[in-house]
Amino acid sequence: MSNPTGAPTADRRRQRWPRSSWGMLAWLTAVWVLLWGDITLANVVAGLGIALLVTTLAPLPRTPFDGRFRPWGVTRLMVKFAYDVVVASLQISWMALTGRKPQGAVIRVRLRSHSDTYLTATAGFTSLVPGSIVVEAHRVTGTLYIHVFDVRLHGGLDTAHRIVLEQEERILRAVASREELIDAGYVPGSSPRAGRITKSAGEVRR
Repeated sequence: MSNPTGAPTADRRRQRWPRSSWGMLAWLTAVWVLLWGDITLANVVAGLGIALLVTTLAPLPRTPFDGRFRPWGVTRLMVKFAYDVVVASLQISWMALTGRKPQGAVIRVRLRSHSDTYLTATAGFTSLVPGSIVVEAHRVTGTLYIHVFDVRLHGGLDTAHRIVLEQEERILRAVASREELIDAGYVPGSSPRAGRITKSAGEVRR
């Protein structure tokens, strides 16, 4: 029986393939390539194939997303992420070669956003940088527990805590909506130079 409104039925939505958006597939493919550390056609094709397989056999639950794509914010996010990966890899390699004992610690970071999407994204970006891995995430409180390989490489506990919040801010300024940025306490914009919303601030400029 046809749908008089022309809207897609639930059966059609369930049968849609791929089961995930192309943006998610591109992200999973990029993660695969980053894990291999070599950008080749074979790695890209293999990553896309695995992304299609995973999202087909175990589709992710739908989460609300009303974000906004900001090219400059996305560029800053990816460039800083690549820089962090390279620097952290060199630092850990240097420690391994010199035999320096790491001073590990587990830090607790309460994120500023109130969205499962950005909690997951921040946890993913943080874990992909060598030397830090998320050991636990509390969805209700928006809190991440992160094991830091060596606190001294991060410049101390306070700096390690700040690095995670800065990562979250870059993600928000790359894809979050204006309302989500305000909710997290940031003045809308693609750059941290926009600043944070102070308690005495009245109305946020568009």
